[in-house]
Formats: sequence, C-alpha cells, structure tokens
Amino acid sequence: MLKNLFYYFVKYLLRVYNFVYFRKVKIYGKANIPTNGGVLYSPNHQGAFLDPLLIGTLTPGKVTSLTRSDVFGGPFQWFLDALSMLPVYRIRNGYSNLKKNDATFEKCYKILGQSGNLLMFSEGKQHNEYFLQNLSKGSSRLAYQAQKQNLDTPVYMMPVGINYGHHQSARCTLHLVFGSPILVRDFLIETQTEAENINALRQELQERMKACLWIPENDENYAVKKLRIHAKSTRSEFHELKKNLHEAPDKLNPLKEKSKTVEQLAFWLGLPNFIPLYLTQKTLRLFEDIVFYSSMKYAFGALVFPLWWLLTGLLLNSIIGVKIAITFVGIAIATIFIRSRLLLV
Repeated sequence: MLKNLFYYFVKYLLRVYNFVYFRKVKIYGKANIPTNGGVLYSPNHQGAFLDPLLIGTLTPGKVTSLTRSDVFGGPFQWFLDALSMLPVYRIRNGYSNLKKNDATFEKCYKILGQSGNLLMFSEGKQHNEYFLQNLSKGSSRLAYQAQKQNLDTPVYMMPVGINYGHHQSARCTLHLVFGSPILVRDFLIETQTEAENINALRQELQERMKACLWIPENDENYAVKKLRIHAKSTRSEFHELKKNLHEAPDKLNPLKEKSKTVEQLAFWLGLPNFIPLYLTQKTLRLFEDIVFYSSMKYAFGALVFPLWWLLTGLLLNSIIGVKIAITFVGIAIATIFIRSRLLLV
C-alpha cells in the first residue's frame, strides 16, 4: 500500500515537473494507447533514466520498467520496488546470472496477461542520436511469449518516439509520439516458426517506431538534418517538422552558435544560483557518456535547485527579513529560466 502511494505521488509530481523542465511538452497519439489489454511500451532510448521517467509519468496507470540489474540491491532497493522496476541481467553481469531473467520474464508475462503496462527499450543500447538503432529481439520475444501464455487477453506493443529538441539542454521542447499499436495476437501464425513470427514482429515494431521520430534513419543527409533541430524549428508540429526534415532540410535554418555576449550574460545571470549550477557541472564531469547529462540536469532541477531556494530563503529570512528573502528567491528562480532560454540552442 505504501509503495503504491509512493509510486503515484512521484508519478504525478514529476508529471507536473515535466512542464517545468521542458519549455513545451507536445504529446501526439495518446488516444492510440490500448485500454483493453496488456501494453508493452517500446520507446527509443536517447536520455538514460529520463526516458523511462517520461513514459512512466505521461502515460495512464502504473508502468513496470525493465531496468539493468546492476542498479538493484543496497539501500535504495525499497525505492526501486516502489517505482515498479524489475531487473534484467545481461551477459556483462556474468553468464551464470542470465538464468535469473526467467523469474523476471515470468512476472512480465503475468503483468501483461492481467492487462498491465510494461516498459522495455528495444534498441540494443542508449545513444545520443536522433535516428533509430537496429532493434534487438528481446522486447518482441517477451511480448510474443506473453501473448502465447495469455491467449484470452490481447497484448499490444506500443511504439513510442521520444524527440528531444536538444539532448543535453534543459528547457528544450519535447515531442512525445505514441504510434500505432501492434496487436501481438496477429503474429501468432501457425504456418511459420516461432523465430520467424518474432522476427516479423520486431520488423513491424521497427517500422512503426521510425514513424514516431523526426529523423528515423542515419542516411547520408543525417548531419544536415540534425543541425536543423533547435529551439525555433521544434516550435512546429511533429508531422510538419518531420516532413520538412525529410523533403527539404536545406530550407530550414541551421543551428547557430551563441555569441560571446550571450555567454557572458548567462554567466552573470547564473550568480544567484552559483552553487547548484556549480554542483551540476561538477557532477556532469563524472559521466563519460553524455547521454546521462539530460537525466542529471532533470534530477538536479527537481531536487537541488528547489533545496537551494528553500535554504537561502530561510537563511536570508532569519538574518535580514522576509522581504529580502522572497526577493532573492524570486530573482534566483527568474534568472535560472532566463539563463536557460539564452543558452538554449
């Protein structure tokens, strides 16, 4: 009961925060999400742990996430359980541990058979590009087996496109696209082998996921298209921007570098939040993979910055008075948004 309350508290708190961290959140195709069976969400994976947070907070009900096993155990296990996360073991975790996946997958079959929701990334790994990587068969195999074990309950694979206006910058625009769901039952074809059915399901999922992305493929014009994704172009509707990037990317203005004046102004605007900004940059340097940058900024924006405003407000109130405290906190909040807007590309 307590874990369930914690899950929905975090879900709805972060749902509101999403509209603070992003300049604008545009959601497409939410009506496509099935309501009459189990749903396995399959989004692209460009934002580390930010990706599952977006799916979990911006979709109906509880979503159970399949997560790398090395984050489990220790003092945070209660929170991982409360957030409905299940471990997946990979070969890098040791060959002997792969057998543990059987218990995880049995839980997944049960969840989907009871019309629950799962989240599994079908790409082989997370990355920092807009195009879709080749999909592994893992999610398709899981959905296929779940449907075989629960013939009376429809199981769907839900293609999702997470399109970030910038992969590392806060206050960018997010286009979250829910594509056309795949009814897994249609792929239980008796005249074909199980491997052929799963491969056909994976191929169909890949095509429907591509339809949910601004730039679906790494073609010869990818570098040109990528430079056309920025704060101004992402104001367009998803399908309009996708069409322009495909048909005439050269007609879109490319990304412009920030001037020295803007960078200097951003520095001065950052002074009221110097400590949380410093801690953010210090933490980012700990990660070699820049895919984690947006996730860490998201976390710091949700936790560290509000804590800074609270503590400085209380300190100034006790030393100088409530008017000065409120004024400083107001300036600190305003300048962080102005600074983010200036630096947004």
